[in-house]
Amino acid sequence: MNRPSAPQPHRPMRDHVRVSPGTRNASSSPKEHNFDDLKVMTLLQSADKELHGLRLVHLHLSLLSGSVALELRTINRLLSEAAANAAYSQIYNISNGDILMFFKGLKFSAVEEACKKIEAILLGITQMTGANPYREAAVYSILELSLNFVHVLRYLEGITKVSTVAGDDIKPPITPEELAKIDSALGQFDLSPYLFNQAVIDLHDDDKDHREYYELYFSVKGLEKKLSPDFDLSSDRWLFAHFTSSLDASLLRTLNHGFDFIGKERIGININLSTAMSPMFQKFDDRLPATFRGRVTLEIGVGDLVEHLPLYRDLLRLASDRDYRICIDGLNSEWATQFDFEELGCDYAKIFWSSDMLAMEPGPERALSDKLTAARDTKCRFVLARCGAMTGLLYAEKHGIDLVQGHAVDAILRKGIKVGDAIKTALILDR
Repeated sequence: MNRPSAPQPHRPMRDHVRVSPGTRNASSSPKEHNFDDLKVMTLLQSADKELHGLRLVHLHLSLLSGSVALELRTINRLLSEAAANAAYSQIYNISNGDILMFFKGLKFSAVEEACKKIEAILLGITQMTGANPYREAAVYSILELSLNFVHVLRYLEGITKVSTVAGDDIKPPITPEELAKIDSALGQFDLSPYLFNQAVIDLHDDDKDHREYYELYFSVKGLEKKLSPDFDLSSDRWLFAHFTSSLDASLLRTLNHGFDFIGKERIGININLSTAMSPMFQKFDDRLPATFRGRVTLEIGVGDLVEHLPLYRDLLRLASDRDYRICIDGLNSEWATQFDFEELGCDYAKIFWSSDMLAMEPGPERALSDKLTAARDTKCRFVLARCGAMTGLLYAEKHGIDLVQGHAVDAILRKGIKVGDAIKTALILDR
């Protein structure tokens, strides 16, 4: 069963990056192949307050016809000198050869002067091969990040696929003995730092980025790192199901203490079917305030559904009687075409975005497209989740999926940009 990452409503979400004063070069030497694509993506996805006021110098070295390797030290020196009095600056080397410098607290004229010197040096030994990503015939661009966030994001996505689990070591599977220790620790451990929320956004609602609901979830990877760093919690599905049941109990206990931190928003809860039909959930249901009826979605993993269909039928009756919504969670593009969601009586069906969906064979692609089209006449709404890049959001727009969720959505919202507007900008850039 999938367990993403969710929160206490108003604290910054994942990929938190603290920006501190000072100038640092992201690579100690131009000769080191230590590229910073992932670092920049992380910075772009960090909290809005920490990015507020940032500007960007983008040197388009990849668009030069000749090698400029001998000039890299001079380029870095000029940028560092220009940023000497900055409140914050940092230089990043990108895998395609470009250089980015983020800065704040500098006069535009000082930065522009340095960039003009760099451009004169480079064009004295080579020439541009075409317009830069911002459709300018210039070696450098100086951008206000808040106004050009989508442009920069699309530029980086076009260079490299950023892995969300880069560098993870393979660990041995969890053992029953180790899981027993974790179960014991959970009762004494403060789980609140690992509880997150992530918004499901309606792209085409009249309101500004209407939140369909906020999914509450525990960061399994974070808990694994804290409680069991030497074992892979998700490697054994039976033991993992037991672990997630323990998390279900922790979340329900938290919600039993009150809903003030949620405000007036709708919420979604990742929950096992066995937990949803247990006395523990009955206690939660008994304590649910009347004002919250109809505002809770129960997210059921597709694997749990297949293995426990009779329990799911019982849950349908409970949901109807007690006014819960149901989401089938964790679908891939193939699974999404196999289920009759109208028969299942669910309100949402959540597909996990994968770049593989861009390379589907014509038959499966048509089957998915037909399924998405047919769903518009039913109560079940599709959600495209785990959209870690603009590519996923563009896919949702193309195929009429109104509800989206993921890191890319979070990052756009933090910048104060409407998700629909970001998609429109990306479509223009892709023409």
